[in-house]
Amino acid sequence: MAHSAQDFDPSVEAHHAKPNTRPIFIALAWIVGITTLEFAIAFALPHTMATLKNSIFIVMTILKAFFIVGEFMHLKHETKGLIWTILIPMALLVWLLVALVTEGSYIGEVIFNR
Repeated sequence: MAHSAQDFDPSVEAHHAKPNTRPIFIALAWIVGITTLEFAIAFALPHTMATLKNSIFIVMTILKAFFIVGEFMHLKHETKGLIWTILIPMALLVWLLVALVTEGSYIGEVIFNR
């Protein structure tokens, strides 16, 4: 198949939109920054502050998940109804896990520390 001169016209490439990668790299920079801060906290705080350290890690992990879901999974660009449909069950699941761990540790203390 022969190609005509218009197949190699450089002006045709000018009509293609450049990919918008800036928001992706901004989200990636935030994730790298949060991870770096997590490492700094892991080495800076003593082992006696385990509860505080774990709480900080959980909050930072949720923040990183926000960036991943929002930018890389494109949820930030969806309608608010879909966002709430995903976030409310996730929040309830986290609440359930916290309640189960709390109750389980209490029951474990009652049974095994008589």
